[in-house]
Amino acid sequence: MREYTAPALVEVPASATTTDTVFERAAREPRKIAFKRPDGKGHWQPVSIGEFRDQVVAVAKGLVALGVQPGDRIGLLSRNRYEWTVVDYAIWTAGAVTVPIYETSSVEQITWILSDSGAFGVFAESAVHKASIKEAGGERVWVIDDGGLTELAEAGAEVSDELLEERRTSRSLADLATLIYTSGTTGRPKGCELTHGNFVELCRNARAGELDEILGHAQGSTLLFIPLAHVFARMIQVLVIESGVVLGHSPDIKHLLDDLGSFKPSFLLAVPRVFEKVYNGAEQKAITGGKGKIFAKAAETSIAYSRALDAQGGPGLGLKVKHAVFDRLVYGKLREAVGGNVTHAVSGGAALGDRLGHFFRGVGITILEGYGLTETTAPLSVNTPRHIKIGSVGRPLPGTSIRIGEDGEVLAKGIGVLPGYWNNEQATKDAIEDGWFHTGDLGALDDEGFLSITGRKKEILVTAGGKNVAPAPLEDRVRAHPLVSQCLVVGEGQRFVAALVTLDPEAIEPWQASHGLAGKSIAELAEEPKVIAEIAKAVESANLSVSHAEQIKKFKILPDDFTVENDYLTPSLKVKRHLVVTGFAPVIEEIYR
Repeated sequence: MREYTAPALVEVPASATTTDTVFERAAREPRKIAFKRPDGKGHWQPVSIGEFRDQVVAVAKGLVALGVQPGDRIGLLSRNRYEWTVVDYAIWTAGAVTVPIYETSSVEQITWILSDSGAFGVFAESAVHKASIKEAGGERVWVIDDGGLTELAEAGAEVSDELLEERRTSRSLADLATLIYTSGTTGRPKGCELTHGNFVELCRNARAGELDEILGHAQGSTLLFIPLAHVFARMIQVLVIESGVVLGHSPDIKHLLDDLGSFKPSFLLAVPRVFEKVYNGAEQKAITGGKGKIFAKAAETSIAYSRALDAQGGPGLGLKVKHAVFDRLVYGKLREAVGGNVTHAVSGGAALGDRLGHFFRGVGITILEGYGLTETTAPLSVNTPRHIKIGSVGRPLPGTSIRIGEDGEVLAKGIGVLPGYWNNEQATKDAIEDGWFHTGDLGALDDEGFLSITGRKKEILVTAGGKNVAPAPLEDRVRAHPLVSQCLVVGEGQRFVAALVTLDPEAIEPWQASHGLAGKSIAELAEEPKVIAEIAKAVESANLSVSHAEQIKKFKILPDDFTVENDYLTPSLKVKRHLVVTGFAPVIEEIYR
C-alpha cells in the first residue's frame, strides 16, 4: 500500500463561503472586469465585478422575498451562459443550495432530482426547459429567457441589504453549497453533498499549489464550454472568480471555434474529446487539401519534440529546426484555432492519452491532465506547469492525500472530499471508510507522488466527453425486449455510447416464423434488417430514460449468446463484463471505426 500527502498551503477561516470573494472584490475594485458576455455579433461585452455583484444581490433578494430559507435546495437547468453564474451565486447569497441539472436530462431524471432534493423551485433557461420541469412535477419555475431574473429582482426590491448580508454570512465552510447528482452502478443517481469549504479550500489551495502561474496571468481569461452542471466546470467557475480571471461562457459546442476565435482565452478547460476533435479536424482538413503527409510529419515532429523536452539535454538541433519549420506551417494555425493566446489547458473527466498530450505540448499548448470525481469536487490531482509527467494525472493538490489500497483501488482524503450523499446514509458508509473515500478506480503512485489511473474497479463508463454513464439501467431496459437475451453497454473513453446485444434463442423462434424468417440461424438473424429494426425499438425505448449524451448511438447484434458454458456468464447468470469486452474487442473496434 502506497500513500502520498500534499499538505494544505492555505488556512481558510471557518466562516468563509463561496460568495466572500465576490463581495470583497466588488468593494475593493468594483470596475475591474470579471466577465465578458457575447453580444450576438461576434463581440464580447465586459461586465465588471461590481455589476455582477449587484445582479447577484438583486436575484438573491427576490429569492428571500419569496420565502427561500437557509439550506433550501433550488434547481438550475440551463446551458452555459452568464446568467448561470449569476443564479448560482445568488442562490448561495440567499443562503440556499444549488442543484444543477443537465439541460439534456430526460424528464425521468429531472423528476428524480427534484423529488429527492426537495427543491423549493427551479431556474430554467427557456420555455422548452420549463415544460420539461413542469412534466417532472416542478411547480415553481423562473425562466431566464422570459424575464425570470427581472421578476425576482422586482419581487425583492423591499428586502434590505442588511437582511441579505445577514442571510449570506449565516453560511460557513461546513454548510452545504450544492447537490450534484451523479450516476451509480445500480439504482437511482446519488446526490453528492459538496460544501462551501469543499470549493473554497480546494480553490485557494489549488492557486497556492502552482496553478497560479496560469491563473495569475495579467490578462488571464477562460471560456467555459463544459456544462456548468458538471463538477469540473463548476470548480473552475469558483476558481477563476477567486483568482480574478475573466470568465466567458459558450453555450453551444457547434459554435465553439468561433467563440474561441473571438474571445481569445489564455487557458482552457476541456475534456479529452475536445482535443481529439481539434486534432482530427486538422488532420482531415490537411488530407482533404492534399497536405496529409505534411500534417503527419508535423505531428510526428511535435510528439518527438515534446518527448525530448523530458529527456536529458532536451531536443537536438535538427529536431529544433524541423519543429521551427512546422511551427510556421502547422502549429501556429492550430493555436489560432483556439484563439491564439492559449498556452495551457486543463484536461479531466477521462483519460487524455500519452500521444495527444505530447502532440499538443509540441504544438505549444501544454495540457495539464488531472483526475477527480464529483465526490471530490473535481480535482484530486493535477499536473502543473513546473511539475508535469505526461501520461500521469499529476500529484495530489495541497490539502489532499491519495492512497493505493491493497487491491489497487485509489483512495482519497482531504479538503475536496464530500461529507456524504444526500438522503443516502448507506451509500455514504459504503464509499467512505475511516475518512478515506473509495473512488472505484485503480491506480498507481510513483516515488514522486505522480498518480496514474490504470483501470476502473466499478462499472461506470466515462466517455471521451467526460460524461459518466451507468450501463446497468440502459442494459436492463434493452433486455426488457422479448427478443433480447443480453445487453452490454460500452463506451469507456469513446466519443459515444454503444451496445452489444444478443438474441434470445427461445423467443426468437416463433417471432421469425411469423415474420417470414423461419429456418434462419441466430447468426443469420443477427444480420437480418427486420431483426435489427426490432432491436432498434428496444434501444430507442431505453434511450428515453437518459440524457442525449448517455444514449446508445450504435449497437451490434452478436451471432451467439452469453452463456455459462462460453464463460461470458457467471453461475448466477451475471455478465462477465471484462471478458466480453476482451472477447469481442474486434466488434467494438468496428463500431467506433
